[in-house]
Amino acid sequence: MKPEFSAMTKAELRSYVIAHPNDNEAFYIFVDRFTSEASPETFDIPNSSDEIEKVEILIRQKLEQTKTS
Repeated sequence: MKPEFSAMTKAELRSYVIAHPNDNEAFYIFVDRFTSEASPETFDIPNSSDEIEKVEILIRQKLEQTKTS
């Protein structure tokens, strides 16, 4: 009997997918849920060390925002 994936939290679904790597249905539901909530924002690949440093700073800032949310 399969669990009800739509009733699972993100963490529960992620754990299930990790524990059941051959369950394609769960994997596709996992990917659909996370991509539907992802930001459509895209970024160019950094071309210089200054740009790489700026990206690293932005990543750190985003991680801090996530921790405080």
